Amino acid sequence: MPDPKTGDSVKVKTSDKEFEGILMPIPDILDKDVTVIKLDNGYNIGIDNKKIKKIELIKGYKKPSHSKKKLKPKKGLPNITIISAGGTISSKVDYRTGGVYADYTAEDFTSMMPELADIANLKAKKIMSIMSEDMTPKEWRLLAIEIEKELDSGADGVVVTQGTDTLHYTSAALSFLLKDLSKPVILTAAQRSIDRGSSDAFMNLICAVKAAASDIAEVSTCMHGTTNDDYCLLIKGTKARKMHTSRRDAFRPINDLPLAKIYEGGKIDVLDKDHKKRSDTKTKADTKFQEKIALLHVYPGMDPSLLDNYKDYKGLVIAATGLGNIPQSLFNKIKEIDMPIVIAPQTIYGRVHPLVYANLRELSIKLNCIFAEDMTPETAYAKLGYVLGHTSKIEEVKEQMQANISGEITKRSLEKTFLY
Repeated sequence: MPDPKTGDSVKVKTSDKEFEGILMPIPDILDKDVTVIKLDNGYNIGIDNKKIKKIELIKGYKKPSHSKKKLKPKKGLPNITIISAGGTISSKVDYRTGGVYADYTAEDFTSMMPELADIANLKAKKIMSIMSEDMTPKEWRLLAIEIEKELDSGADGVVVTQGTDTLHYTSAALSFLLKDLSKPVILTAAQRSIDRGSSDAFMNLICAVKAAASDIAEVSTCMHGTTNDDYCLLIKGTKARKMHTSRRDAFRPINDLPLAKIYEGGKIDVLDKDHKKRSDTKTKADTKFQEKIALLHVYPGMDPSLLDNYKDYKGLVIAATGLGNIPQSLFNKIKEIDMPIVIAPQTIYGRVHPLVYANLRELSIKLNCIFAEDMTPETAYAKLGYVLGHTSKIEEVKEQMQANISGEITKRSLEKTFLY
């Protein structure tokens, strides 16, 4: 019998235990005196070679075929475009590091989930392969342009796949960059890579395609609503936020209720009856965006001289404590900075208020800071870049930042939205 090779199913017998799994390459970061196998539960373990008595071959590895058949359109089904931008949802394991890297294209999604062909006529389009922490406003603009192109050339909806870490930045930015939106634009992703047994990629994508075929013509995120496979939450793009590093239900609506619950079997429970509905307007990508802006988190003992780093910037969002407080030591520095400064809540939930305390009134009235109501700092950042792309006049910036453009500001805070 030949010696087992990478990818083979094997049984590893040690001095005190047996393990079955797939023989894996040894990551560069590990000691070479170990054998790595992937267990049936999707996790890898390293076994000290000194403890191994025998490695038995169970089944040899057969390289899978990656041929992609072009799907024939079915009458009566909506036309949905899946735009792939990378991220964990389109990732394989990188065995040099033990991490993951963006590899699968959007076409791979349709071949791995043939049931998607019964939901919609799919068009797959890969426009970039980038991990979300590397995304910039340049990529947001590119996405907006591609979405406009698809929506105005026959697509009934668009699904965008990218990484989770900055998904809420992208969803907020697209909410402002896509003007006169008349069809659904759904952002989805995965907390766990698609080659893991516990991956949320399949259900998230299926629910996202269903949402893109719905009547909810909003930019929104579609991710697991619970740690189980119960349903996905459709959340307005300006109100979504990643609230956990690894849970499958990491994305929650902030200061708002979800738009809907999307079930894998096809059921859609609409929770926001005031959502935008489909129309015949032409969607336009309004890609003017001021990139020279920053998001700054204040903290006790903060050195005021840090603000000197932003003197040549065009705008600044400060994630402030409580109702919008910042250290008194920063006030003089703010006076020196000639740019719009937006105050957002670092508490995430709740809203800032310019009139409750004397120091807040000074920030608002004397220093002309703009209080961002109940916008998250990330949404305020995306909105400020969009607004400054169109005007630099402080009064116009203030007026637009405090106007509800894309559902980013709620009229009043509802108790049931907290920790939804």
